[in-house]
Amino acid sequence: MKLRGAWSHEAQALSAVHARAFDHAWSAPDIVALIDGPGGFALLVEQGAPAEGVLGFILCRAIAGEAEILTLAVDPPARRRGLARALVEAAAGAAQMAGADVMFLEVAHDNLPAIGLYEAAGFARTGLRKAYYDRGAAPAADALVMRRDLGRKA
Repeated sequence: MKLRGAWSHEAQALSAVHARAFDHAWSAPDIVALIDGPGGFALLVEQGAPAEGVLGFILCRAIAGEAEILTLAVDPPARRRGLARALVEAAAGAAQMAGADVMFLEVAHDNLPAIGLYEAAGFARTGLRKAYYDRGAAPAADALVMRRDLGRKA
């Protein structure tokens, strides 16, 4: 397995992983716009040839001293192998190198495995966004806002 930077020309493979990981997947054009947008970057874990064996990815943005995890997706059969944790740690390092002092994210309040992952990675709950995640016919889910200091010194 290999962890490396992901690029906009790989967005179709990333979108396919996102579709397997979430009910409401992000499209390849959405992913391209975020990777190529201001401060955007993505990392992936792959097995085999580039973009053919994508097991998971993280998409982030780092601007003006702050970073944000926009999405983290691991293909369901590849879960529970430490890939998500490796992606979070690599993204935190990349954000720090890009000048970020702090990293934020939002996660559904009822996504206990993800909350556990983020807390184990040093994120703390700092807020709540009511009815943040649309769930179609089901009631919208609240999002926890979480923060991790990256330890960068001036």
